[in-house]
Amino acid sequence: MTTNGSESSPAPSGSGCAECDETGGWWVHLRRCVECGHVGCCDTSPAQHATAHFRDTGHPVIQSFEPGESWFWDYVKEKGVLGPEVAPPTAHPDDQPVPGPAGRVPADWREHLNE
Repeated sequence: MTTNGSESSPAPSGSGCAECDETGGWWVHLRRCVECGHVGCCDTSPAQHATAHFRDTGHPVIQSFEPGESWFWDYVKEKGVLGPEVAPPTAHPDDQPVPGPAGRVPADWREHLNE
């Protein structure tokens, strides 16, 4: 993982949650693994793939993958941290709806959220 921007970080795995895209699922917000670029859905989302990725890989730091957000979270420390400069793009496309993606979010999506 780079902290000074001199090395290239991995590009994001895509513009949406990798596992939700594979299974036809949907998400509320997206998180990007700093170590490998995996994009997963947040803990409010039904499948919570970003946290599952941490549990499966041990990669501790994520960054929000939402437009206009640049915060980082460390699962091990259970708190926000300063993170490295990451390769672009740093967010999903601005025209991608939240929740998303378009066409896969059920009308009753609020009833499926994790609190």
